Amino acid sequence: MSGELLYLDPHDVMLAADEVDAVDAVREALALHALGKAEIASEAYLGWSPGSGGAARSISMPGLLAGEPPAIGVKIINANTANPASGLPRASGLIVIFDPDTARPVCVMAASHISALRTAAVSVLASQTLITPGAATAAITGAGPLAREHCLLIAERIPQIAEIGVFDTIPGRAGDLCQELAGRLPPGRARLKVAASARSAIERCDLLITCTTTRQAYVERGWLKQGAVAVNVSLDDLCADVLMSADRLYVDDWGLIADDEHRLLGHLARAGRVLPPGTPDASPGTRAVTGTLGQLILGQCQGRQSDAELCVVNPFGLAIEDVNVAHRIYQAALRRQIGGSLPFLSRPQMRPRPTRRWNHGHDRRTAPAAQGRAAGGLLSGGPAAAGRPVRR
Repeated sequence: MSGELLYLDPHDVMLAADEVDAVDAVREALALHALGKAEIASEAYLGWSPGSGGAARSISMPGLLAGEPPAIGVKIINANTANPASGLPRASGLIVIFDPDTARPVCVMAASHISALRTAAVSVLASQTLITPGAATAAITGAGPLAREHCLLIAERIPQIAEIGVFDTIPGRAGDLCQELAGRLPPGRARLKVAASARSAIERCDLLITCTTTRQAYVERGWLKQGAVAVNVSLDDLCADVLMSADRLYVDDWGLIADDEHRLLGHLARAGRVLPPGTPDASPGTRAVTGTLGQLILGQCQGRQSDAELCVVNPFGLAIEDVNVAHRIYQAALRRQIGGSLPFLSRPQMRPRPTRRWNHGHDRRTAPAAQGRAAGGLLSGGPAAAGRPVRR
């Protein structure tokens, strides 16, 4: 077995991603999650204030999917709000894929495109499941990389959407995105249109997708049409009255929502106003989540019951989605021989160990280690060591 580590740079990732059905990959991840065949460990979050300005953070999110084949890895995504002013992407990161048998890293790849692609794939999957037959207009707030991937994937996978209105608070940004994508959308599919305001785009849309960086809610209940679907990608755009009054409310993982101290739905859950999926007979002033996206696509919870219902999706974002898309990209890269290799994980050359003779004058710092190995204890890597981790 090769000990080399495959590295996929952003260009390699995009080449291999052309062979990957991201919507199917997230569908599988969400289904396995609903079936109890996925593991989502607690994320590690580190935030700091750089001397050069902005707010920086690093998030590490491991995930495991017990599918065929298994997919195991970790996503590391970093960001600084000041980066765009310096001509840098706001967020960037890496995804590392592990061998399920040895736990060794086998591939490290740029994460930005995968993160945007799987986010759009979750939105499209939810929208395909929930939009009404007559839905024809979408609105996207924000005109960054997430909006770009959403426009491309909506046009490709939801052919009934004939128009996508795009709005951004930065003048000219929505127009630049529409111009960039004008020749990339499939012929005869959705046409892009710059919206004059967020409200004007939202009030006429059947499908709303928020792709902003705001921390201040602005989408009011009165802006949304009967029967609309709102996918709250950026998590803080919908006002509390939208979340509380929606006919259907779906999340990807209730535990992550309930533990979240930063976003609006997490605040409502911690205040006891939004209750877990399946909670019967919510009291006045409270509401229960309808179900998870995995339960929705498996038919384990109630879906849309009429064309007049407002359906809200609040996708927190699961590492298993990124890991499954990345694992498929890794497999495609192997097939197409895309990427470069890093040799630092090559099998080390074995050297003969010198024979040492212990006597009454032995070194007391090393003799116990030798005794531990002979006894088959924690230092031996034998049965006693396998039962518990040893910190180093």
